[in-house]
Amino acid sequence: MFRCGIAYPRCRWILPLLLLFAIIFDIIAIAAQSGWVEDENAKTHYASMWKQCRGRNDLWDCKSLMELPWAQAVAALMIIGLIILIIAFIISFVALCCTLSIPMLPLIGGLLILAVIVQIIALIIYPVKFNEQIYEGYYDYTWAYGFGWGATILMLGCGILFCCLPRYEDELSGLAKTKYIYTSA
Repeated sequence: MFRCGIAYPRCRWILPLLLLFAIIFDIIAIAAQSGWVEDENAKTHYASMWKQCRGRNDLWDCKSLMELPWAQAVAALMIIGLIILIIAFIISFVALCCTLSIPMLPLIGGLLILAVIVQIIALIIYPVKFNEQIYEGYYDYTWAYGFGWGATILMLGCGILFCCLPRYEDELSGLAKTKYIYTSA
């Protein structure tokens, strides 16, 4: 017999784990030394959140982007988003894994939505200002920039789930029976 349903008690471990992945993705995006922007195949120009480099072969001239106000804003917003994410992770771990504290779940969801808004602003400012001030041809936004968006999307999904979970208090605590969506005979 095959049965398919939602086991809510598993959310108590899965949601903090997803937030941990979001933290890892965010750290990768923030700490990357290249990989936010590259020209075609990174032959003559690439940039991270912190610096841009121009050159050929092994002769690269790198300059800090932190001299530009928009780059400082992007860095600050990404770091603020990461700090809010870490706080939400710690609270979610305590609220779901140590004890079941249902009233804390909307707070966690609100923190995650705030972090999402902050990071979306940063992830939109970067390409707009980069294209305005530095653009010299065709550029690709690459892997580290994608990790920033990946972390933001994970935070958005978890934020929505944290806001919805208080409706399922009995299911989370294991008091309610599992509701099966599909059962084969």
